[in-house]
Amino acid sequence: MQAGPNDAVDCLIIGGGPAGLTAALYLARFQRSFLLVDSGESRAAWIPESHNFPVFSQGVSGQRMLALQREHVGSYGVAPVPGRVVSLARSGSGFEARVEAARGGGQTLRARTVLAATGAVDCEPAMPDLAAAIRQGLVRYCPICDGYEARGKSVGVIGHGDRGLGEAIFMARSYAQDVSLLTLGMGMALTEAQRARAAQHRITLHEAPIAALEMEGGKIAAIRMGGARTRFDTLYAALGLHVRSDLARGLGAAHDDAGALRVDAHNQTSVEGLYAAGDVVSGLNQVVVAMGHAAIAATAIHNRCISGL
Repeated sequence: MQAGPNDAVDCLIIGGGPAGLTAALYLARFQRSFLLVDSGESRAAWIPESHNFPVFSQGVSGQRMLALQREHVGSYGVAPVPGRVVSLARSGSGFEARVEAARGGGQTLRARTVLAATGAVDCEPAMPDLAAAIRQGLVRYCPICDGYEARGKSVGVIGHGDRGLGEAIFMARSYAQDVSLLTLGMGMALTEAQRARAAQHRITLHEAPIAALEMEGGKIAAIRMGGARTRFDTLYAALGLHVRSDLARGLGAAHDDAGALRVDAHNQTSVEGLYAAGDVVSGLNQVVVAMGHAAIAATAIHNRCISGL
């Protein structure tokens, strides 16, 4: 059951994306007291259409997916609290969180456990008309999710360094034979071995900045780089993520070099009572993985509560 904002709850869920909403569903069905604080910034909301999500064979947008999840948990009386958790601290054997409300003001929440489902933010490429291109599905962020739709097409991977080259090779090996790496003006100081790998997969390097994105009929007509016009069917951004793990790391939670949290088999972090699910966790960033994390964590939280820990 969802508790009032002044009660000490069994769990505070931070984040209203696929992971947070899945955890809310499980905890509601476990009849636990909890609150879900949602800043409304789920990375999933940017998905224009995914055909990689089970059940939706005709594809589903991130906005639609989240709306269905909110409707589902709403049937159990769950109403996310609009706002942002700005601080998280230990309080006795539990936690205390300060929440800034979306419409101003704030409140302090107390919880026995916390589930961080705070996600991550894509590092956006410096290019014109980016938001429109993302909305139309012309610039994508996840080749695992929708690289299948790019099979046999001309693909531009936006990135540099090992990450950029690695994503370009992944696309060339898995889906497309016409792959280019667009470095946005960043020089690619490739080793002999890296150049050999790029050549092996016939990856073309474009090291000039993107000056303009030409659209035609809802598709990319051409990209202007260094005075030249080059055509691509789709673009993938491979610039990495900013993991929103500050609250957990502030409590000393273990994390990898990118800031993603390390968790155990129950999705508990190295901080007792602090759990994590979704893109904030080190590993594969996928909606179905986030939901799996949340199911595991919520079940562990329920078991923790009934055992009196």
